[in-house]
Amino acid sequence: MNDLLYSEIENDLRAGVRELLDDRCGWADVLAGTEKDDPYDAALWTALARMGVTGLPVPEDLGGAGATWRETAVVMEELGRAVAPVPYLGSSVLAVAALSAAGDRELLPAVAAGERIAVPAVPLGTAPDAPLGGTVRAAGGRLTGEVAGVAGGEAADVLLVPASGGLYAVDAADAVRAPVTSLDMTRRLCDLTLSDAPARPVAAGAEAEAAVRSALTIGAAMLASEQLGLAERCLDTTVGYLKTRYQFGRPVGSYQGLKHRLADLWTSITQARAVARHAAVCAATGDADTAVAVVVAQAHCSAVAVKAAEECVQMHGGIGFTWEHPAHLYLKRAKSSAIALGTPDRHRAALAALVDLPPA
Repeated sequence: MNDLLYSEIENDLRAGVRELLDDRCGWADVLAGTEKDDPYDAALWTALARMGVTGLPVPEDLGGAGATWRETAVVMEELGRAVAPVPYLGSSVLAVAALSAAGDRELLPAVAAGERIAVPAVPLGTAPDAPLGGTVRAAGGRLTGEVAGVAGGEAADVLLVPASGGLYAVDAADAVRAPVTSLDMTRRLCDLTLSDAPARPVAAGAEAEAAVRSALTIGAAMLASEQLGLAERCLDTTVGYLKTRYQFGRPVGSYQGLKHRLADLWTSITQARAVARHAAVCAATGDADTAVAVVVAQAHCSAVAVKAAEECVQMHGGIGFTWEHPAHLYLKRAKSSAIALGTPDRHRAALAALVDLPPA
């Protein structure tokens, strides 16, 4: 049995990251950032890089911290809790996982150190078992094609592009990046157009596909931890509000109907913590059940995060529906994450295939 409990090191890491986010990423700051043209909070990203959390699972000799995906999952929980506008999922998770699997030693150190932001050029909704690289062609060391709905593309310095049976690194300045109006303005999308863009091969053939699929699988596992952190923050925020909001001379939280809803939500979040931790630990140890653990975590945590955010909005009453309150930030992140790296239905179908469960 894998140990799913948080270690002392993980708890210390959580405390440090939370302190940083509480200081630099309050909800008022996040809300103000959604009205700016900047695709992410550059100052916060620099601070995270200085903490050494942008390359946790990368060996120290390659510029990382020599930790594992367990510790990365803890950081993702805290980033989800703060709805932090940084390209951590794209660069520190997906790109690091792809480059590590491909054995790249040229780009990985700079990405692990947070000096360069690398983002896989795949649509945000791409599931680990989805077809890859069908829209970009490689010829003579140059790439041509389009990729829609890339998360973090505007923030990227380097694009990792699956194309024609290979994985290529492309300078983001050689791509045309068109911003897309995104539901979640803390994780912005853009459409990419490559026109005879110079590219460096990172991996080829089966190795390239395996690297991208490994990255998407690990990304889905880490996303479940982010959804867990978001759901926990929604519950904490809602409970805190219901304790102080009075109606008819008594705290709103004392009403039995709301207590039942909160109890149900707490139970769902507790279950989400178990499956998210299991997925993270499996990813960290290379467990044979990683694929199963990840689809279970995503199928469950996506729904829990959305439910927690919806309850947060509703139980805050009128103020929860206003722009000035952060509840909508949680709801938008939860909704967009629910279709990122595969929908819950897609993951349930994948689970059925993995465990040889025939369709009804």
